[in-house]
Amino acid sequence: MLLAASAISAAAAAHTIEGRVVGVADGDTVTVLDALHAQHRIRLAGIDAPEKAQAFGDASKRHLSRMVYGEHVRVEYAKRDRYGRIVGKIFSAGRDASLEQLRAGLAWHYKQYQREQSREDRGAYAKVEREAQQAQAGLWRNPDPVAPWT
Repeated sequence: MLLAASAISAAAAAHTIEGRVVGVADGDTVTVLDALHAQHRIRLAGIDAPEKAQAFGDASKRHLSRMVYGEHVRVEYAKRDRYGRIVGKIFSAGRDASLEQLRAGLAWHYKQYQREQSREDRGAYAKVEREAQQAQAGLWRNPDPVAPWT
């Protein structure tokens, strides 16, 4: 019974924003302008991209920009981070931007927060990250890539 109640309250906490991406700060943070002209700072859920000064930081930002900048997106979220940013999944043209960053080898699956993901997302993100590693895509070309949280 408690499990059912927590699932219901988690579903009730989910929110959606739709708008146009008007800024890309780095490989995991964008700004979305909604229909009421309010700006929302969005941190992509489930991933952590290299910082600007790190190897592949610029490539990660460029890849995300090509995918979402100027595009109409849908953001699904249930929380904010300690900086007040919305932490959510961004969908552009039906594609999960976080998953695409992982597929390109331009982000890490942020396993520290994987318990906040659905079982399906957790499995998909881990699988795509492994495939990028095996293909030596993006940052996985380096023998020992340094994660931003290190």
